[in-house]
Amino acid sequence: QVQLVESGGGLVQAGGSLRLSCAASGRTFSSYDMGWFRQAPGKEREFVAVISWRGGVTSYTDSVKGRFTISRDNARTTVYLQMNSLKPEDTAVYYCAARRGYNAFVYGADYWGKGTLVTVSS
Repeated sequence: QVQLVESGGGLVQAGGSLRLSCAASGRTFSSYDMGWFRQAPGKEREFVAVISWRGGVTSYTDSVKGRFTISRDNARTTVYLQMNSLKPEDTAVYYCAARRGYNAFVYGADYWGKGTLVTVSS
């Protein structure tokens, strides 16, 4: 069992930055691939980024490549999403997620946080 709690969301102007954090509980955190999804108003939840359980491999959806960076600290059981050059279309609730199976991460996860709202004003 893995419990996930996100933090770091808020209101930011276009072009600004935010850093999301996801604190995980559970002794097996380091064995899970971790990632982020987001859901904009009126849209389906979409994959944003994933990082492998060792932290050596990452993947991003095309719309955030070069702007977002995912990282993890297994000692602190925390995953981060650094978001730079934010755009109004990045406005969404961002969810932290965990699963075993890096290549299948884009299809969903086994464990979810409750989400944190990111609002980017133009």
